[in-house]
Amino acid sequence: MEAKKITTETELQKALQIREEVFVNEQGVPLEDEYDKFDDLNAPAEHVIVYHNSSPVGTGRIRYVEGVGKLERICILKPYRSMGIGKVIINALEEIAKEKEIPRVKLHGQTQAEGFYHKLGFETSSEEFMEDGIPHVLMVKELTNKKH
Repeated sequence: MEAKKITTETELQKALQIREEVFVNEQGVPLEDEYDKFDDLNAPAEHVIVYHNSSPVGTGRIRYVEGVGKLERICILKPYRSMGIGKVIINALEEIAKEKEIPRVKLHGQTQAEGFYHKLGFETSSEEFMEDGIPHVLMVKELTNKKH
């Protein structure tokens, strides 16, 4: 299992296909809500993709909002869940933040994944709210900026 920072249009398209499968086809997010101006190699966001046996199976991105790394669009294809891939994605995004000396990350976690994020050191910092018809909570984590 390997996480890779996306640097080519081909890799980005693979990541967008994973997101469409998970968020649009599986969870019912409207297609027009899934993609935005940050889904471009020249946008101020960095994307990662995870490969399992050389197949793309998970993705996520980070962008910077008011000095905080915002982790977004984290998803894994259904057959590959519960294999530790989510942790690989989060770790890769946190490493990008640490490289940029960003001291804190946040995300809008689906409430069904709240326990997963707690295990990775995130704390819930909001009441439940709806996003694209799915219940979410704001979660935050302070990073130790030690480069490994």
